[in-house]
Amino acid sequence: MTKVLIADKLDPRAKEVFDNRGIEADVKIGLSEDELIACIGEYDGLAVRSATKATAKVLEAAEKLRVVGRAGIGVDNL
Repeated sequence: MTKVLIADKLDPRAKEVFDNRGIEADVKIGLSEDELIACIGEYDGLAVRSATKATAKVLEAAEKLRVVGRAGIGVDNL
């Protein structure tokens, strides 16, 4: 099963969209970089806004990651 981590506060309908398409979505808001690194390896996707930083260290730990979605304008946190 495809798994997505919603790491920032998004409209609750975002999780519903994933769920309705058979994608398991976990909401874990406010993770530190170390906490994100510890769990990102189990996810195929990462959904962020502006608080979560997808740093090089995070991306290196993301062995299964296929997509990072950024809700909003800009890519300064990717």
